[in-house]
Amino acid sequence: MASKQIVSPLPGTFYRRPSPDQPEYTTEGDIVQVGDVVGLVEVMKSFHEVLSDVSGTVTKVLAENEEAIMAGQPLLEIDV
Repeated sequence: MASKQIVSPLPGTFYRRPSPDQPEYTTEGDIVQVGDVVGLVEVMKSFHEVLSDVSGTVTKVLAENEEAIMAGQPLLEIDV
């Protein structure tokens, strides 16, 4: 299988869950489809969904919840 990384579209704070009391969008071993929300990036109190552009299995989570990230930084690795 080939691997594909999902990268952050912009700099900010990465969130792996929609709110503190909700489960994470994805974890290692989850299957994602094109268009699935895999996280949020918060920039100045504005939240932007990070969508998967491939279908496959999440093999690695590369950014932790509430981690400061840069545009283009890999967030997840997916086997496609």
